[in-house]
Amino acid sequence: MKKLPIQILSLLLLLLASCSGSDTYRGAWKALAKNGAQYEIVFDAKTFTVKDSTRKTEQYKYTQNSVSIKNSVETYGINLSDGRKFKINFPIAKDESVGLIKDANDRPLYTIGRTKFVQYDDLFKLQ
Repeated sequence: MKKLPIQILSLLLLLLASCSGSDTYRGAWKALAKNGAQYEIVFDAKTFTVKDSTRKTEQYKYTQNSVSIKNSVETYGINLSDGRKFKINFPIAKDESVGLIKDANDRPLYTIGRTKFVQYDDLFKLQ
């Protein structure tokens, strides 16, 4: 009977920890918008900052609400504290160095790369 409270507490801690961002996308990214605007995005466990080309910086709070892995393609759902929802998608199997940030309707908003700005067409070209 004493094990039940410990198990419940462990489950609650696991749920709380799962709300923070995945190690897969934590860190610094170079983001390229559809219109060519360049940004720097840095994901931490529960916040991320966006810096535009004029060095204007905005910070957002978020929680991770989903993880989907299909055919080695990973997608992470995040909810911003203001209610907006986005998806961070890594469309190339087993390559987490480039990806997409999509809106809730799966429309691509930004391409992201760890080391350089990535064009949308370069992300999906045949190797």
